[in-house]
Amino acid sequence: MSNTAQYLKQLEEEAIYILRETAGQFERPALLFSGGKDSITLVHLALKAFRPGKFPFPLVHVDTGHNFPEAIQFRDYLANKIGERLVVASVEESIKKYNLTEAPGRFPSRNALQTYALLDVIQEYGFDACIGGARRDEEKARAKERIFSVRDDFGQWDPKLQRPELWNILNGKIQKGFNVRVFPISNWTELDVWNYIKNENIELPPLYFAHERECIVHQDKLVAISDFIVPQPGDEVVTERVRYRTVGDMTCTAAVPSDADTIDDIIADIVQTRISERGQTRLDDQVSEAAMEDRKKQGYF
Repeated sequence: MSNTAQYLKQLEEEAIYILRETAGQFERPALLFSGGKDSITLVHLALKAFRPGKFPFPLVHVDTGHNFPEAIQFRDYLANKIGERLVVASVEESIKKYNLTEAPGRFPSRNALQTYALLDVIQEYGFDACIGGARRDEEKARAKERIFSVRDDFGQWDPKLQRPELWNILNGKIQKGFNVRVFPISNWTELDVWNYIKNENIELPPLYFAHERECIVHQDKLVAISDFIVPQPGDEVVTERVRYRTVGDMTCTAAVPSDADTIDDIIADIVQTRISERGQTRLDDQVSEAAMEDRKKQGYF
């Protein structure tokens, strides 16, 4: 076994251990699933952890209404293929229910508004643990997370009040009304995820691979034209061969120029890049250096 394969096996075993600990320690866990590569990897790990039995949790998607169609189609396809329950929480419904104000500007993000839909679905189903695909290498606020990251009864996160996790001991005891966000691939990097996808031959939506898209050039980033982003006079519109490193709202996630149409090509791209996937593609984290941490404190995943 190569060093890379051995390392990926260690990461896999750790993630499966975390998933099984979550199932064992919590009464009503859920796996957050968006149809993106990280949550697809989580589903693959859950299949290894619990098959031939059913998952001890449903798949839950907080649907912003601004998602890539390819991601939504793959979300439904995979849930149907593996025969697991999918719960969809709608940000659009939360906006109407709470009379929320959307972010201003041409490229608005609904990420902050996801909090309302997420907390509502947690309350409706009584989820006490939500499993997600966040990784510590993505963003410095995420680097502060524990694997079992405690949220109070308002869904809020305090980075200064997290438990130590020594020798892989995970403490799932929480007060009534509290819940925990669980990050089984917290110790993985983007490159680890892609190497694992290659090794395991995991199926992905086509938007991760090079394809042609019509885009608007905005602050040196390529934002795809869609139902939500329409060209205006003065816009520079180009048709480029691109792929996506991460899948967020179509309104705030930029494509990257690329000819990488195989996983090997994508891995070669990642090895050479010096910019994080969020730093290169996400417009909504450019507001301030604390943008992600501020949203997480308010209940964002």
